[in-house]
Amino acid sequence: MRLCNEIPDSELKKRQHPRQNDVRGDYYRDTTAIIHSSPFRRLKHKTQVFFAPSNDHICTRMEHCLHVASIASTICRGLGLDTELAWAIGMGHDLGHTPFGHTGEKIISSLLVERGLAPFQHEVNSLRVVDFLSNDGKGLNLTYAVRDGIVSHCGETMRQAIRPDGKVKDLSRITSRSGLVPSTWEATVVRFSDSIAYLGRDFEDAFRLGIVTDGELPDIVRLKLGTTNSQIIDCLVEDVIAHSSPEGISFSDEVFPAVEALVQFNYQKIYRSRMLVGYERYFSRLIRLIVQYLEELFKANGFEQAGYLEERNMLAVAFWRHITKMRQAYLEHDGSFALMVMDYVAGMSDNFCLDCADEILKPLHLNEESEEALLGKWFDAR
Repeated sequence: MRLCNEIPDSELKKRQHPRQNDVRGDYYRDTTAIIHSSPFRRLKHKTQVFFAPSNDHICTRMEHCLHVASIASTICRGLGLDTELAWAIGMGHDLGHTPFGHTGEKIISSLLVERGLAPFQHEVNSLRVVDFLSNDGKGLNLTYAVRDGIVSHCGETMRQAIRPDGKVKDLSRITSRSGLVPSTWEATVVRFSDSIAYLGRDFEDAFRLGIVTDGELPDIVRLKLGTTNSQIIDCLVEDVIAHSSPEGISFSDEVFPAVEALVQFNYQKIYRSRMLVGYERYFSRLIRLIVQYLEELFKANGFEQAGYLEERNMLAVAFWRHITKMRQAYLEHDGSFALMVMDYVAGMSDNFCLDCADEILKPLHLNEESEEALLGKWFDAR
């Protein structure tokens, strides 16, 4: 069996702006661009499911991307597909995620809708990050195949089998993940790998935090998939390799009911747990506070520096520096500044978000007048 992409290689490797090839090759070059980008660095302080900055053993968004890339490249190796393409998509697929995981995504989406704008979807925002927001509005200039894989990676919608559509899409016109099907086999593998990566790991983290016990797992999950993250990953990776065909990347009839049972278990016992519901109330207040603060600052001061300096805090200064650099890029790309505040807040790490709220509510300059008070520990805001 050999799985071949229907789209010519020349189209898959096309970039928005031509670049001369180098020794890395097209897809490995994309991986290095992603790794060296600021949005990727911030993933190490972004929630995957559980907000636990003091617990090194709880999965972060960066760790999740590494898991997805590793699983996807393993499956692609087993299926004779391009492992470097799978790795690049996996590393970049969540660059557009918000602080505080899907809870933050839900909150920012509500804020956008309240302002008459389109709801937030991290898949679409991840494409916006690599195409526009990174590199001071220049984007990362990734290949079509990687960009398509990023925007169509949605692993929250569980399907037993998916076949790539083999079409070249106008990715710049995509506004919703609804109905999106990947263009390539490798991107389809990443979509499955996203699910494989979070199913077992979310259970493992919940177990570590005492939210669930392994004895609560449904019998079909215990018997078919296992009771640990490593057992679940091994089972599902081997199952996908063994049962995928030219008809599509697929879970087997035997294993898929267990996957559905684990998804249902995680939703009931983990994602709707009191802990995560509590997160939503707290983080909603926090994110709304920051958004309102920045919107009022921008409305009052526009791009004039003085008003931001008068705030005498790191957030105001950093935001002014950011919008000053991005001013022309927003005009050329969006034709307005309507999304500027939301883009900025969505890009924040958990830690930065918490520090920003502290600064708004507890201004440091009331106690000291030094430059350190202006920039705080985020010294690189300058």
